[in-house]
Amino acid sequence: MTDHVAVVDLGYGDAGKGTVVDALCAAEDRRAVLRFNGGAQAAHNVVTEDGRHHTFAQFGSGTLRGVPTHLTRFTVVDPLALAGEAAALGNPYHLLTVDGDALLATPWHRRANRRREIARGDSRHGSCGMGVGETMAYAVEHPDAPRVHDVLSPARLRRRFAALRDFYDDHEVPLDDVVDAFTAFGETVRIVGGDFTARLLAEGPCVFEGAQGVLLDEWRGWHPHTTWSTTTFGNVTELCQDFQRLGVVRTYTTRHGAGPFVTEDAGLDLPERHNGRDPWQGAFRTGHFDAVAHRYAVEVSGGVDALAITHLDVPDRCPRLRVCTSYTIGGEIWTRIEPGPFRDLGHQERLGVALAGARPAETHRPEDWCGAISTLLDAPVLVESYGPASSDKKIRTG
Repeated sequence: MTDHVAVVDLGYGDAGKGTVVDALCAAEDRRAVLRFNGGAQAAHNVVTEDGRHHTFAQFGSGTLRGVPTHLTRFTVVDPLALAGEAAALGNPYHLLTVDGDALLATPWHRRANRRREIARGDSRHGSCGMGVGETMAYAVEHPDAPRVHDVLSPARLRRRFAALRDFYDDHEVPLDDVVDAFTAFGETVRIVGGDFTARLLAEGPCVFEGAQGVLLDEWRGWHPHTTWSTTTFGNVTELCQDFQRLGVVRTYTTRHGAGPFVTEDAGLDLPERHNGRDPWQGAFRTGHFDAVAHRYAVEVSGGVDALAITHLDVPDRCPRLRVCTSYTIGGEIWTRIEPGPFRDLGHQERLGVALAGARPAETHRPEDWCGAISTLLDAPVLVESYGPASSDKKIRTG
């Protein structure tokens, strides 16, 4: 464990990326945790061996161990949400650096995101309501979209915020107050240039911490129930040439919000301590381990070097839990979800329609869950997790 490690969720999110990152930081000195996608919608729960708990959003999940966080250019930075998280952590701004080219999420983005999702009615996409996707969408069409380095120039920041306000025709949010708050953010955090990431990587082993999951990827998930974010290793490969690819799965598959979920089983007795229904994503859904979908995630991610398997304590207390290795779709048996051309959203939408009508075909209950998942996903297991705390983890060596 001397190289950089990238931690990616091979499901729909919530597999335990935060607790895995924390365990990696506890096992070996790490120069930094680098966030490489998503934004304030992340919810990575960490429980240390002494009982401290925090749900990380923008700070890296090594923060409770004093490991610095770097928000790369691929993240969407929400200074208002960040201030709240920092206060809960004791304001560890000395551990934080932010790439000046990262996009800024604002109250106008968040309000537009929520209005759009409400307007969809029963056809909601499953947004977290934090405005991250809206921020990304606005930037696609507007080269002058606000970025972190703009907070260092109040005049430029005001111009870009005014353009944003006028685009959404939303004058209820006071422009002056937002400019003042974001300017204060610029005076508080250390904003760095694009060469900073390479310097960090040269100084010692780092952990890349992903958000959400591959099955929600903007190009590889089941469109339109996806995120505006690259959740595979794609962004990491643009930042680092040599790293270990660590894929995270639970012993059962989950999904928070709308969209296809082939192995969902409402009859499973799997209470969730840190996840539940919320007004934007909806219900937290659980189901049997979906080997077909997770194999697809591995494939479209370019493979994984190792696995982290969480919730290994669950099968013993859930005797109904099984592993699904094939689907029935329209009278056919699928053992593999075939990836389509990259960035072909039409193909991804058709996949989503097919999977919405799919049902589990072959299922079984393994005696050795680690061994079975390792075989099904064709990768060795590096991290075994039997509970929420770092002391519940086993990191294999050799």
